[in-house]
Amino acid sequence: MNPQRIRVASCQYFIRPVERFEQFEAQVEGLVDTAADYGVKLLVFPEYFTCQLLTTLGTRDKPIDRQVRHLAELEGRIVEMFQRLAKKSGMYIVGGTLPAVDPPDLETLYNECYLYAPSGEWEVQGKIHMTRFEKEEWRVSPHTTYRVFDTELGRIAINICYDVEFPELARAAALRGANILVVPSCTDERQGFLRVRYCAAARAIENQMYVVHSGTVGSLPNIPAVSLNYGQASILSPSDFGFGRDGVIAEGVPNQESLIIGEVDLALLQERRDSGTVLPLEDARSAKSYRDATEVVSL
Repeated sequence: MNPQRIRVASCQYFIRPVERFEQFEAQVEGLVDTAADYGVKLLVFPEYFTCQLLTTLGTRDKPIDRQVRHLAELEGRIVEMFQRLAKKSGMYIVGGTLPAVDPPDLETLYNECYLYAPSGEWEVQGKIHMTRFEKEEWRVSPHTTYRVFDTELGRIAINICYDVEFPELARAAALRGANILVVPSCTDERQGFLRVRYCAAARAIENQMYVVHSGTVGSLPNIPAVSLNYGQASILSPSDFGFGRDGVIAEGVPNQESLIIGEVDLALLQERRDSGTVLPLEDARSAKSYRDATEVVSL
């Protein structure tokens, strides 16, 4: 296999009520096994898909901010599950996100995404920009550190849902050598989904990078924020010769449970960064230079 061509997969993860952790684990493992059968090297799960486990905790009578704190208590078990699956499959797995606390501060709740290596080692990227619902209802706090992960597949960065709507993050990652941007998301209606999708496509074009977008579908009745889900997974590319038509390598049918698979070519990506039709990553100036060059003209 050409080491510069990597098969990646993105989950349209169907959130359905479960009674036990083992049911959740079986659903996740089934997707990992399927991806492994297709030779996938990078598999992406969506934001907050772990909220499926809220139906196992018997906490529906509690305020939602207390429910998600109970979910954070399952962090260790979820991490152990993904470590096992990453080693079993030999894949890099982006294990979606879950509410989590970081010792020694056990009061502050974050939205954290875990990247697992085939060795079982893992690293974390926290969400940096909170939606109003996260801040006001779930009481989730923002992370302040942004990271690029140097892997055997190249450099990977993670923008969690709303984070992709802030172009500075992906640009910083691209300038640090990231060639794959992962976007785990959870959106409840079409407008929210399209904000994320359109911004993900823009990040692919302006940074000449691949973007793997994963989303939740299905419903969890009586669980605020995930009671309804609108999602469509996709694998996006820059818009230039040699890439997918319309900058789309693969995408799912909206709101259906599925696994989207496609190949990204890192050699082609570097070639286009060096000598593409346009060079937006190389040609970009700093925000300050644009500001300083901008005049306000009275008319």
